[in-house]
Amino acid sequence: MTLFLTAAFILAALQALAVYKNWFKLEVIAKPGVMVALFLWLFTSAGLDGPLLWFAAGILFSLIGDIFLMISPDRMFLAGLVAFLLAHIAYIVGFNIPIPEINFFGIVFAVMIGLGGLRIIRRILDRLPATGRGHLRRPIILYSAVISLMLLSAMIKLTDISWNANAAALVSIGAFLFYLSDIILAWNKFVAPIQHGRIYNITAYHLGQIALIAGVIAQFH
Repeated sequence: MTLFLTAAFILAALQALAVYKNWFKLEVIAKPGVMVALFLWLFTSAGLDGPLLWFAAGILFSLIGDIFLMISPDRMFLAGLVAFLLAHIAYIVGFNIPIPEINFFGIVFAVMIGLGGLRIIRRILDRLPATGRGHLRRPIILYSAVISLMLLSAMIKLTDISWNANAAALVSIGAFLFYLSDIILAWNKFVAPIQHGRIYNITAYHLGQIALIAGVIAQFH
């Protein structure tokens, strides 16, 4: 099982190198390879029963999104956005089986994520017309709401007594890195270029996915 985790880390490092060196042939192998390795790790370590089926679906939708954005970050952006939207929905369902009780800390997390995300999304939305992408306003608003809910669903596990503390920490860190990677991608694409932004984006994304699935396996193994 650890073979697949090791493969995921190696492929993630190769993907970062491919982005840095602009080696598309390596990217074609490394980028989808990370998600394939994570799927195999989840399947061989914990299976696909119950909530695990939804996390597996999240991995597969992420893989589809990776392929779309790898083919063409601009022409296939909306298709990639939809694929990742479905991935986040799958993760949300997985995290909320069974539906957790609402508590004080959950409300605090919701307010923190909502206020922080609102400031960032406003800057991104304000720049869309100037970049000729005003038609993406509604899809981006919807996507932002869903990924925020995914992050909240993961963070609530920190207060869920049915979750192992280490597993809850891993999924929370993973969801946050996933969330951060999308902020970097959107800021770099729509607001202002970030030096080495693509490397930061892909590194945060892959580390986030690895940590998230590691937490799920730690909880359900």
